[in-house]
Amino acid sequence: MLHNLSLRYKVPIRSSLLILVTALLVTAALMYRAYDDMRRDLLFNAEGMSRLLVRTLVPAMLHDDVWQVYEAIHAAYPYVDDGAAQESELILVLDVAGNTYVSNQPTRFPMLSDPAAKGAEFALLQRAALQQGEVAPAIVDLDLAEYLYLVMPIISDRVRLGSLVLGYPRALFLPRFLTIAKRAAWMTLLSLTVLLPITWYWARRLAQPMVQLANCMERLSTTTPEQLHCDLFESQDEIGRLGLSFRRMLAELQEKQALERQIVVGDRLSAIGRLTSSIAHEINNPLGGMLNAIDTFKRHGNCDNPRTHRTMSLLERGLLQIRDTVGALLVEAKAGSHSLTPQDIEDIHTLVAPEAGKKSVCIDWHNNLRVPIGLPATPVRQTLLNLLLNAVHAANDGGMVRCLVWKDDHRLHMQIANDGQYIPAEKIEHLFEPFSPLSEQGHGLGLWVCYQIAQQLGGDIRVHSEPEYTVFTVALPYGEQA
Repeated sequence: MLHNLSLRYKVPIRSSLLILVTALLVTAALMYRAYDDMRRDLLFNAEGMSRLLVRTLVPAMLHDDVWQVYEAIHAAYPYVDDGAAQESELILVLDVAGNTYVSNQPTRFPMLSDPAAKGAEFALLQRAALQQGEVAPAIVDLDLAEYLYLVMPIISDRVRLGSLVLGYPRALFLPRFLTIAKRAAWMTLLSLTVLLPITWYWARRLAQPMVQLANCMERLSTTTPEQLHCDLFESQDEIGRLGLSFRRMLAELQEKQALERQIVVGDRLSAIGRLTSSIAHEINNPLGGMLNAIDTFKRHGNCDNPRTHRTMSLLERGLLQIRDTVGALLVEAKAGSHSLTPQDIEDIHTLVAPEAGKKSVCIDWHNNLRVPIGLPATPVRQTLLNLLLNAVHAANDGGMVRCLVWKDDHRLHMQIANDGQYIPAEKIEHLFEPFSPLSEQGHGLGLWVCYQIAQQLGGDIRVHSEPEYTVFTVALPYGEQA
């Protein structure tokens, strides 16, 4: 039944049950100890009484004075508080043969009677008395017996005269034992009343971090690491260190998943790039031939017919548009371009300002490039221009576009942000593909061109988007400063 409960309840319940069982075991141990102490005290007192009685009985038994022996054993327990004779204890004086010499219960054990005739219990007692040594008393504790017996030899000048048997009913233990048991039960109940709430509280505190960790690990099997956010308990104990190790593992899984996604996206874009480049090259050859044929026809053919002239012009415009589109697929960072200068970056600001003005978009411009760097200016300018135009088109009317350019450790960084529409994570993966459906204007090759240029220059381009904020970051490595 306990296995169906949540972990947050299992630990407190198990802890409470452990406290309860421990308290019961301690109580049982204390009661057993109390019983053993009572038994030991009784036997200790009985031994002292038996030695005193033996000294009294020896002269009477030497003179075979039965009456004096009888008076001596009665004098040991004269009366109880209510004045009645104490008959609960059994006192037997056995002769050398093991027969009854005197008893404080003469009707039950007459003189010279055989005690063994009273049952197996007294037969075993008689045997123990006959087999006893000459000095030390013996304790006879028989299972299921009515009495607990102490047997003391009666010896005079190394001559055995008989044995003294003191029998104490086990019922004598019961009142004192019940009193001790009652006190132990109350003490146990009081302890449990105090300990169980404290145990429950601390067990819940102990279980809470484990519950959080277990829930987080369970969610990991159904949720991607990037979407998993766990609020784990932090401490310096073993559970805290376990949570810290899990957070490290989760961070490594998130980083691994991000790298895998980047590799997959990069491989897909590279494959698309190779495919589009090969198709573009195949298209360029017949396209150039058709444009040359149209140009030759316009120069040397008969263009007097207005309809023919309009048809040739329409064909030429269509083929030129095809050539521009195909040319955009063949992105190459020409090494012959001059090195990038701060003025090249400022020129982009000038080119974008009219487009921003049409939508009343404010451009927050920060050009921190102060010296020329070893990057070809033309592809870098093209990349920055494309990203800025996209940001202006994506920004809200009257919104803001922020551009920040800086360099550090032989890398040029360009960061372009806008307050436009949020781009979902699943669409970002397809953002740099040619003819992307996310492009609302143009042919959808601007971001593709930017990605190809960044790859050819050995850099990368990344996107982060959230509501009211989307940022593109480009990092391009360069050599020694010009």
